[in-house]
This record gives sequence, structure tokens and C-alpha cells, in this order.
Amino acid sequence: MLLGIISCETLPRRLFSRVFTRMTSNSKGIVSWPQEERPRERLLSKGAQALTDAELVAILIRVGFKGTSAVELGRDLLKLFGSLRAMVEAPVIALVDVKGLKGAKASQLLAAMEIARRVSVPSRRGELVIKSTRAASDYLRERMHGLADEQFRVLYVNRRKALVEDTLLAQGAVDSVRPPLRRIVARALQVNASGIIAAHNHPSGAAEPSESDRLLTQDLIAACRPLGLKVLDHIIVGEETTFSFADSGLLDELELLCLAPGDARRPSNLQRVGR
Repeated sequence: MLLGIISCETLPRRLFSRVFTRMTSNSKGIVSWPQEERPRERLLSKGAQALTDAELVAILIRVGFKGTSAVELGRDLLKLFGSLRAMVEAPVIALVDVKGLKGAKASQLLAAMEIARRVSVPSRRGELVIKSTRAASDYLRERMHGLADEQFRVLYVNRRKALVEDTLLAQGAVDSVRPPLRRIVARALQVNASGIIAAHNHPSGAAEPSESDRLLTQDLIAACRPLGLKVLDHIIVGEETTFSFADSGLLDELELLCLAPGDARRPSNLQRVGR
């Protein structure tokens, strides 16, 4: 131990006092700091905008671990991930593997990041009107970008294209998410939707449809047609881009495969936006 080596005989008394104070202060963490320097007190007195990113993270995780304060742990997290945005978009396993960030601390941080994600998308769904593939893609990108697991969501819209409900129907490992078509259709009837926009993300980054994505979309169209329910699009959210079945023309091709002879129903009525 350093205290066993350093003594009043080997160091001037004032310097020894400083070393001892620094060591004991570190061991006690933020509670030993002057009150005006503590993150929580500074937030209440000066506002959240006065705090650094590390201090805001420190308030969420509350305490550090032996030898490391919550602020130091916050700095370590930001250094590890590069930025707050990168930390928000990191997979859960990457956070819980960080030393000192287990159990309750990880849960608090993950909950706060999910709140931030949800706040970033419109909450008054009846007021959100999705009249184009671009509007649908922008909304879903905000909702699904950066997720660690693959999710399958469905946007239910009414006749004027107002969002009635945004529903998570399946979640799991990559390439294993296939929602039950019956649930998709049943929910549409429950909320009195006239159209649906299917969506899922590719955590690997590539926003390209697989053969299973095509088959699922075709099956969905076939299940919805007898009920007069329109599949307006199927959007894939990747790391950098999104893919729209409607914009690509693939939705039209799949609808033609599902059309009975003599059925002249128009394929899609979402306004397409070129990319």
C-alpha cells in the first residue's frame, strides 16, 4: 500500500496531507466532493444543460465501483463507445459487459436510453399522417435504427393514412423473426385499420430483402386481400439506408402474383418517393 511507504518522515507534512486526502476522497467517490461540484446538485442549481455528457450518465448510473466514481465510469463509457449516440445504439450485451455496469445500473441506463428513443418519435399517433413511402421510412428509421435484435413492427393506418397503432409483433435473433400472420390481420380488424405498413430491421446493417422477406410479404398480401386490407409497404431498416418494397416495385410484383384472374385492383396507393 502507498500509505505504508509514504510517511511524514519521507514527505513534507503538507504534501503528505494532500496525498492522503486525495486517496481517501477517491475511495469515497462523489459523496466526498464539495456539494457545488456534485452532478446532481449542479443539475438542480444550474440546469441539465450545464452538465457534461459524463456527468449526465453518472446521474443515471448513480454510483461507480471501488476506486472509480460514477463520473469516471461515465467518462469510461463515452470513451469506449465514442459518443452518447453510439452508446444509445449499442447492443445490450455491450453495456452489461462493461466493468461496474451490472444489474440495476445497466437497467437504469437502458431504460433512460429507451425513453430518449421513444421521445424522438411522434407520440400522438392519430395526428401522424403517413402519405408517402418517405414519411414511413423516416418514422421507422427513428424507431428501429441501431437496435441490437431484429424486430418486426406493423403500422396500422386508417383511410386518410393517419397512424392508428404502431405494434411490435415479433422480436429475436437475426433471421429468426417471423410474426404470425393471423395476429397481424386480427389486430388490423381490432383497430379498424384500412392499411398496414410492415417493417423490420437488419441489425447486420444491409437493408436488402432476403428470399424469406419476399415470401413473408407475399403471404401477408394474400392474407389481407380477402378482408379488403391493403398492404401499403414493407420497409427494411438497415444501418445506413432503408429499403421499400413499394419504391422498388417489388410490392407490385408480389401483389400481381396474389391477384386472382380478372381482379383489376390497384396494387398500392402510398405515394412513392424516389431515393
